Amino acid sequence: MAESVELPGRLGILPFRNKVLLPGAIIRIRCTSPSSVKLVEQELWQREEKGLIGILPVRDAAETAAAVVPMVSQGVGSDSGERSTRVQVGTSDSQRLDVKNQQENIQWHPRGVAARALHLSRGVEKPSGRVTYTVILEGLCRFSVQELSTRGTYYTARISPLEMTKTEMEQVEQDPDFITLSRQFKATAMELISVLEQKQKTGGRTKVLLETVPVHKLADIFVASFEISFEEQLSMLDSVDLKVRLSKATEIVDRHLQSIRVAEKITQKVEGQLSKSQKEFLLRQQMRAIKEELGDNDDDEDDVAALERKMQSAGMPSNIWKHAQRELRRLKKMQPQQPGYNSSRVYLELLADLPWQNTSEELELDLKAAKEQLDSDHYGLVKVKQRIIEYLAVRKLKPDARGPVLCFVGPPGVGKTSLASSIAAALGRKFVRISLGGVKDEADIRGHRRTYIGSMPGRLIEGLKRVAVCNPVMLLDEIDKTGVDVRGDPASALLEVLDPEQNRTFNDHYLNVPFDLSKVVFVATANRVQPIPPPLLDRMEVIELPGYTPEEKLKIAMRHLIPRVLDQHGLSSEFLQIPEDMVKLVIQRYTREAGVRNLERNLAALARAAAVRVAEQEQAVPLSKDVHQLGSPLLENRLADADGGEVEMEVIPMSVNNHEISNTFRIASPLVVDEAMLEKVLGPPRFDDRETAERVASPGVSVGLVWTTFGGEVQFVEATAMVGNGELHLTGQLGDVIKESAQIALTWVRARAADLNLAASEDINILEGRDIHIHFPAGAVPKDGPSAGVTLVTALVSLFSQRRVRADTAMTGEITLRGLVLPVGGVKDKILAAHRYGIKRVILPERNLKDLVEVPAAVLANLEVLLAKRMEDVLEQAFEGGCPWRQGSKL
Repeated sequence: MAESVELPGRLGILPFRNKVLLPGAIIRIRCTSPSSVKLVEQELWQREEKGLIGILPVRDAAETAAAVVPMVSQGVGSDSGERSTRVQVGTSDSQRLDVKNQQENIQWHPRGVAARALHLSRGVEKPSGRVTYTVILEGLCRFSVQELSTRGTYYTARISPLEMTKTEMEQVEQDPDFITLSRQFKATAMELISVLEQKQKTGGRTKVLLETVPVHKLADIFVASFEISFEEQLSMLDSVDLKVRLSKATEIVDRHLQSIRVAEKITQKVEGQLSKSQKEFLLRQQMRAIKEELGDNDDDEDDVAALERKMQSAGMPSNIWKHAQRELRRLKKMQPQQPGYNSSRVYLELLADLPWQNTSEELELDLKAAKEQLDSDHYGLVKVKQRIIEYLAVRKLKPDARGPVLCFVGPPGVGKTSLASSIAAALGRKFVRISLGGVKDEADIRGHRRTYIGSMPGRLIEGLKRVAVCNPVMLLDEIDKTGVDVRGDPASALLEVLDPEQNRTFNDHYLNVPFDLSKVVFVATANRVQPIPPPLLDRMEVIELPGYTPEEKLKIAMRHLIPRVLDQHGLSSEFLQIPEDMVKLVIQRYTREAGVRNLERNLAALARAAAVRVAEQEQAVPLSKDVHQLGSPLLENRLADADGGEVEMEVIPMSVNNHEISNTFRIASPLVVDEAMLEKVLGPPRFDDRETAERVASPGVSVGLVWTTFGGEVQFVEATAMVGNGELHLTGQLGDVIKESAQIALTWVRARAADLNLAASEDINILEGRDIHIHFPAGAVPKDGPSAGVTLVTALVSLFSQRRVRADTAMTGEITLRGLVLPVGGVKDKILAAHRYGIKRVILPERNLKDLVEVPAAVLANLEVLLAKRMEDVLEQAFEGGCPWRQGSKL
């Protein structure tokens, strides 16, 4: 240990962030910043063994409001001069120094430790050539800062020593309290050294240190060797009084000693438990051997034996049974306390629960009964139901036939999921639904490997375990909603599932043994075909379910929706009646979707309004059956008695059942929905048949037909001209394909401007001095696809010729630069949408004539379908009186 040294009046200061160097402690640091390198060179390297520096703690920015950094990266003065900042230092231990410069606000501790270098080494970083120093510092004694200043790039401080003189030290050593604290500290330190010596087989040098070094220096040395908080380190640094220092050091050493003892106690307890489990294992082995000798082993009804019997009755194939036996033997050798015991047991229970051979007995297929079942469950969908009957007929003739995977594609609410349930009912099989919407992890299909914590089988295996048969009808719902990310591609994992050549040996990662899926009847549903990968789509037979016509919606509502809604709301036709005319108004004014979900929601709103009135009447006392000539109590909640006579009341006993109560209310006339009630419950009409006529009342607007995931829709296209430089502006959240269609449409119109009488000659630019803005309303809805070309051309011709497009005409189709009209998809959905909007004429590409076979005859009877081969044919039909080239230009 170094003896007391004489400190100079000024020291170079090295800040320590969240760290304190105590006297007697040794620390190794690496200086890389320009300020610390300059400090080491000036104060230590050039002065060799005589160099001293001051170590001053700096508080972290997270603990103070000011931003604090461990090193001063930029100086505030020059190399030749010093700029001083005087600091008033009080006597409080918690007081801090604040030095504020142009760059930052650094908060320093008012007390530090002088240190000398025990070892210095210089290095040069490559390729930057930056000089660094590695310094081993030893803390010498405490000092107090009187004034801080900067010298070049680092700080210096005027200091005053805080250590006691030799005379003062001798007086303190004679103090009885100090002697008592010294003995207590040495006793605690010696006890700690003894514990560490037993644990680590070291401590000889520490005992020598304890006997030779003065006790006040020992306190700093011991505390510096412990991991304590920054606040405790500062408190120890501020303990100039020897009694306070010894008291704090004794507390810290004792705390460290107690933590070591607690850790030893916990270790001994764990070792005792391990030895206890080993003892139990030996006793169980001995007990098992004794039972085998006595022949009592058959009465052992433990869980493992029950699991083994369950596995034997599961009907596993021979190769899988061998694998299961091997896992069972491994489980028997394990103890329940071992980490892998539970995972192995859960795995074997899954093998025992899977339906390896268990099948549901199929009913003898009666195609007539199946057809009646489909007709009772679904109205319309003739083509779809015919395909299902064909599928069932093949199953009847060849039960083990590998049928195709049917994929129902259509907008929401058209009955895709319920069709799959009807197939299961017709086959007499159990039905399981696997939802694939939003699935992005391949493990949801194939399962996790058993090496992972929390691993589990895939959804297919879980579904088979749930229905407990190996030949259910399994619905893969929303197969187009699967996603791809870093966890794999679920759609690619389905390739093996849906391929009849591969799914006989489907390999789930959790099972790690093949499972036969060939007996499962797979049915898939999707809203769109485009997101489904082509290899997966190739394994399925796509059956499209377009939207319903208004007539079909009416039949569905009267046959299926209204009875179901009334039943769900605890009503019957005695309380609520919805006439056909009102259902037609709901379809025309409130729902224009392809499916029937919104229609059912609106009917449910009417049922809820009726339920409120029925519930309010049930709270009142029911009327006697002798009372006649009363208005409907569902419409009026009060009784009018003109004669002022008494009204007899009948009290219903508490013991009567609900049926008797409903009979009591039969005197009340049911609530019949009328047009006024529709507007009161559902609000004002959302759709108006006059919308199309109003929107195309001015030139530059045309009506197009588009296809969305929710079915066909009517899309208006608006074009307008303004003063500009011949630029084209497009708005409405459009995709790249539809933007290119707009460019092609504008190019075609400009090239044919003279032929269409939009310009006097071919040399005239119709865009001279003007910009064109084309807008697709409903800008919040993304739009893309190659079917708006003819609509865009019609809107531009209408704009330039100042002639209005016919309000009863809608169109769809794509054009080429030469004016040919190309065919498009989704023709049936688009025609149904035009029918729902009350449009009477539809212009289609001539090559889409074959698609009209799928359109219901009732819809075609109310529409005039016009076929176009070239763009001139479209313009001829879109304007009243024919194509604009027959009229003079109105530009």
